Amino acid sequence: MAEYTPTVPARVLPSVTVRDLPEPPRSKWRIIGPGLVGAGVGLASGEFILWPYIASQVGLIFIWGAAIGIITQWFLNMEIERYTLATGETALTGFSRMWKHWGLVFVVMTLCSNLWPGWVTTSATMVTYLTGSGAGSVRWIAIGMLLVIALGLTLAPVIYTMLERVIFVKIALVVTLIVVAVLFAINADSWVELGKGMTVGARFPVPPLEFSVLMGAIAYAGAGGGQNLCQSNWIRDKGFGMGQYVPRLVSPVTGQEEAAASTGFQFPPTKENLARWKQWWRFANIEQAWTFAVVSFLTIAFMSMLAYSTVNGREGLANSIQFLQVEGKVLQDVVAPWFGVLFWVIGALALFASAMGIVDYTSRLASDTIKTVYLRDKPVSVNRVYFYTVWAMALIGIAVLLAGFDQPLILLVFSACFAAVMMFVYSILLIILNRRSLPEAIKVRSYRLGALVWSVAFFGALTVMVVIQQAQKLFGGS
Repeated sequence: MAEYTPTVPARVLPSVTVRDLPEPPRSKWRIIGPGLVGAGVGLASGEFILWPYIASQVGLIFIWGAAIGIITQWFLNMEIERYTLATGETALTGFSRMWKHWGLVFVVMTLCSNLWPGWVTTSATMVTYLTGSGAGSVRWIAIGMLLVIALGLTLAPVIYTMLERVIFVKIALVVTLIVVAVLFAINADSWVELGKGMTVGARFPVPPLEFSVLMGAIAYAGAGGGQNLCQSNWIRDKGFGMGQYVPRLVSPVTGQEEAAASTGFQFPPTKENLARWKQWWRFANIEQAWTFAVVSFLTIAFMSMLAYSTVNGREGLANSIQFLQVEGKVLQDVVAPWFGVLFWVIGALALFASAMGIVDYTSRLASDTIKTVYLRDKPVSVNRVYFYTVWAMALIGIAVLLAGFDQPLILLVFSACFAAVMMFVYSILLIILNRRSLPEAIKVRSYRLGALVWSVAFFGALTVMVVIQQAQKLFGGS
């Protein structure tokens, strides 16, 4: 092993350490989870509002778009995972090896997209539907939620384990809602329309919806933006591949911190290591397909069917949190009062879990990049950087809520642009990273390379479209 020269570039960051690839565990059930975490965090406003809103306006003729978006993201996630499985480093660290500040660019865009506490006020708003306390209490409920999120993420001994448990509970609640909906609310016609939406009934464009709404729905079905990049961090904390050599992120208050290098490893492409690689790669693909892709698509499909069965054709529906209030009231009238309450309870809890996941992945991306690239020779640990980032996000959010500010238009514009730009750029970087930095035997090629090229083209087109549209909004265009 000492004679093997790593292919991972060492111009910007120190060279990786040469080590053999660990054996996959005999029982792989115990390492299932990162895909579900990705799906659970991603099951937020898109699955509860955007896709049901589309179903309420045009039916289920566009559901094929969700399948395309999720399949595209599955390929993206697997290329993000490929680098981490092979090196134990995150994709952002890999990008930073090509240019020192790539990681920081993505961190800043992710922070700008998530720093405003809109992701927690949606959950708080749903709580008011249950309590009848009115819009004036949203601020205080949201502040309480921010404190709970920050405490939960910074006091859990192993942060990933805590997040995984929260997301597992969320998935169980959403499955419960879906089962009850199938039994009491989803009608037979919606099943027929679902089949048409995947086959003969599919068409594009879909009037009367804006082209940007439809493209955005495809692009962010499942996850989107910075969340996909965090798949690296989650599989590493779960111990996938070379990630077994990297200590997990722990609380600096209750966990036991380990001293470790901030850069990763590489295995020599021996016959034994490549045999292990095939096992790891096969398992990672299956885990991501069933837990991220299938769960994401089924959630979108069933929530869309529920909306189609109850509010399709209803006038005055908005693509916003108010959509869930109307849908809940209709469910109370059409099915029973208890079903509307169940819908709001599970929706509030699900959106809260997504908010926790958003704070986690934003802080993970930031802390990993800051420690690895900018503070790698300093005594501060990545765990402490994560701690400070989580609390900074929470306190800034609380300050914004106490000040009573509405989200400025320019921030909404930037958020929409950042997600599209990020996915376009890191699709390109993944091609370069996984072609140049990995040994010949495991580099991206064939149809997977083609999928990345498709991702570049799709998100590139989306980037141009979103930037033009949002510039028109900012500067008064039509």
